[in-house]
Amino acid sequence: MNSIEATNRSTKTKGDINKIRTEGMVPGIIYGGTEENKKISLSKKQIKVLLEKENFLSNIIKIKIEGKDLEVLPRDISYHATTDEPIHIDFLRIVKGAKIILEIPVKFINSEKSTGIKRGGVLNIVRRKVELKCPTENIPTELVVDLDGLDIGTSIKISSIKLPEKVVPTIQGRDFVIATVAAPTIIKEPEKPAEGTEGAEGAEGEAGTEATAAEGEKTAEGAESKDQKSAPTESKAEKKDEGKAKQSSDKK
Repeated sequence: MNSIEATNRSTKTKGDINKIRTEGMVPGIIYGGTEENKKISLSKKQIKVLLEKENFLSNIIKIKIEGKDLEVLPRDISYHATTDEPIHIDFLRIVKGAKIILEIPVKFINSEKSTGIKRGGVLNIVRRKVELKCPTENIPTELVVDLDGLDIGTSIKISSIKLPEKVVPTIQGRDFVIATVAAPTIIKEPEKPAEGTEGAEGAEGEAGTEATAAEGEKTAEGAESKDQKSAPTESKAEKKDEGKAKQSSDKK
């Protein structure tokens, strides 16, 4: 059980309260039971240390006031709008025999031993906290769920959690679900072409390119050979014309 020291305060105005805050203290009040409400102030540094601990609002705290111990339960904390520093805190006085409604956090253990999670399943948490009606002298700090051996498709219900004596859920009439071990979600990716297929296609493409180039070369060679064959014919004609011209000149 955590403990903290406090002092009685007799502030009456907002100015008095602000003065306490500037001195590094947090004003608070203790209420509940048959006794009168008690105004107190606490060290901001100690309050911030307690706030860092898990389940602060569901853990009983022992407050020491002028040599007397008083068991209380934190019920509400006010924070500064811009700095998020605690500026006020309310405590409920613990009275034996009384009952209180609290939200108790759920803790999951042995996930590495869950058959379903080992097979790729996932833990689907439906409720991270459960609202319970508890005797003030028997408030659980957390509800423990053991995942050891649980397979895919298992539903963890409130009935499977062992609650302390006289502690009951506020939801009555149905066995509500806390969590489930769900099947994995598989996303199917498109199939990739085999490396051999890509290589074959590449080789075919290269072969086709080479064949086209070869055909082009042959066509070009054929065109050149035709030009070469036609060239001698033109030469003979020219020689014939030259011969006729020479004969006419001789006659003259």
